[in-house]
Amino acid sequence: MKLRRWTISAVLGLVALSCGGQQEAPAEKKLKIAGIVFQEDQFFRLIQFGMQDAADKAGVELLLANSANKPDKEIQLVNTYIARGVDAIVVSPLSAKASATALQRAKDAGIAVVTYNTTVEGDIPVTYIESDQGDLGRQTGLVARRYIEKQLGGQAKIATLAFKSQLAEQSDARRNGFVEVVGQLPGVEFVAEQDAWLPEMALKKAGDILTAHPEIDIIWSANEGGTVGSVMAVKNAGREGKVVVFGTDASQQLVEFMLAEDGILQALTTQTPFELGTKAMELAIAALKGQDVAAKVVMDGVLVARQDPDGVRAFGTRLADLIALGNQ
Repeated sequence: MKLRRWTISAVLGLVALSCGGQQEAPAEKKLKIAGIVFQEDQFFRLIQFGMQDAADKAGVELLLANSANKPDKEIQLVNTYIARGVDAIVVSPLSAKASATALQRAKDAGIAVVTYNTTVEGDIPVTYIESDQGDLGRQTGLVARRYIEKQLGGQAKIATLAFKSQLAEQSDARRNGFVEVVGQLPGVEFVAEQDAWLPEMALKKAGDILTAHPEIDIIWSANEGGTVGSVMAVKNAGREGKVVVFGTDASQQLVEFMLAEDGILQALTTQTPFELGTKAMELAIAALKGQDVAAKVVMDGVLVARQDPDGVRAFGTRLADLIALGNQ
């Protein structure tokens, strides 16, 4: 009986020792990541929504900011986040060269740098994610070439709007992709090119082009703002049915233009900004957790064309759903 009581006491004691002596594992540190965009438009808003969605799912604290196309503000933001001790900075840099200095300081401070949409020179980023910029132009170019062959008898005079003074490499890649495909037609002539990436800029410059070159058949734009402004310029000039627009990137407004009966906007090839933001954030988190990430990730663009109205509507519905998700 004494032996039995000792055995029970010993077992209970060991259980108590086991329970009481076991220390709880320290709570895992909550990652803090900064996400920087450089423009206030639907493309970058959707990128922010994608970043936020991925951060929320991973339990990460996300600090969002906009450099507003100002190099000094971008530097200030990076320095602020270095001082705040963030774990990673996810950024679309304004300049491959000028942005590198501040981001190198972040890397030297032990902060993981992930670039998306644009990047910097050197080995600063742990990974870079982008759409195939040349392919964005080529896909739209294929639709434009068919339009020229079927509707214009293989002859066309074209004006282009780019954003070379803002992001030369990206702008040239898109433009060259478009020109490479459409320029294969011997009857095509490129008669004007301007830089205009915001709607109000593009409205004025496209309007000036239409006045100076009334023979123009097509305007192609390298981004969302330029495409919006180009469509509005054609409307303002009363050139519906005579001038059509092809473009790059997408927004709800451009979806409406695509479905409009005026027939101005024919097709555009868009990036998938929500998914781009999500992927950039996921890669940053993976890198912070010590997982291997590819040095570069390339995402495909999506073609949206007037000839497929059901596809345009489906794309518009998906876009609206993503915007609603981000606004929750």
